Amino acid sequence: MIDQKIAFLFPGQGSQSVGMGQDLALSFPEAKAVFQEVDEALHQNLSQLMWQGDIKELTQTQNAQPAIMAVSMALVRILEASGFSLKKKATFVAGHSLGEYTALCAVGALTLSETAQILRLRGQAMAEAGNIEAGGMMAVLGLDAELVQKIAIDSGCYVANDNGAGQWVLSGSLVTLSVAKMRAEELGAKRVIVLPVAGAFHSPLMQSAQEKMKEVLNGVSFQKPLVPVVANVTASAETENFADLLIRQIVAPVRWRESVLYMQDQGVSHFVECGPGAVLSGLVRRILPDSSQEHINDVASLQAFLEDHQKNA
Repeated sequence: MIDQKIAFLFPGQGSQSVGMGQDLALSFPEAKAVFQEVDEALHQNLSQLMWQGDIKELTQTQNAQPAIMAVSMALVRILEASGFSLKKKATFVAGHSLGEYTALCAVGALTLSETAQILRLRGQAMAEAGNIEAGGMMAVLGLDAELVQKIAIDSGCYVANDNGAGQWVLSGSLVTLSVAKMRAEELGAKRVIVLPVAGAFHSPLMQSAQEKMKEVLNGVSFQKPLVPVVANVTASAETENFADLLIRQIVAPVRWRESVLYMQDQGVSHFVECGPGAVLSGLVRRILPDSSQEHINDVASLQAFLEDHQKNA
């Protein structure tokens, strides 16, 4: 990693699993403190749900979002305590959907308690919007942009994520997604996967959630980030106007492929995913086969990362 420009990436919803982060809390006081602070901010024993709860309850949007963020932030705090400062080492940070909030927290634009509380409200608002108009999301693999746009137009649904390397996510009502699934299969999609989510996220069907989050986010005092944040809605580095960017993000597509290519254009060659799972590092590998990627999601991967960093520092 000597002389490499590094970007830190933070995962979105879908990366949750029962037990995530428990080994960190048992091994590092910094991690234990993060989980305690999140529990206190939410007036809920979220950490118990994360470690010993039911996956269906953990997967509920209002629980999954702060829980995933908490694991990522526990890792960030351990890195900082171990001498790896994002301010000194990272060129950019970025997160996928809810991960953008984690990125903002990791570089000081939001406090940990603020981030947990905002994500709880965001999760509730998104779930409620899903109840108002039943909808969902569907991954479409193996088609190019032109065909995916055609499917969205023909079916009446929306492109919610451009994850790169032929991986797209469509959002819409259950009826429009049914039509889109049939069209995608007719046009030769390799796979079409209905995602286990509570609504048509990142689409106009989240309008009511956007209105609620507008009230929340316009009341937040964002600080200047220590490292620029590559935003989902602009696919470029941002250092201000985060309330507006996050309000727009609720109904706008996540431009992940473009975000990764932007970071590459700015000289980034090493990507570190920090949080449960390894989805984003896998996406980066497919978008930029010549880049290097790694993920930190538990004690073993964290220790390997720190040993490698100390060796090459």
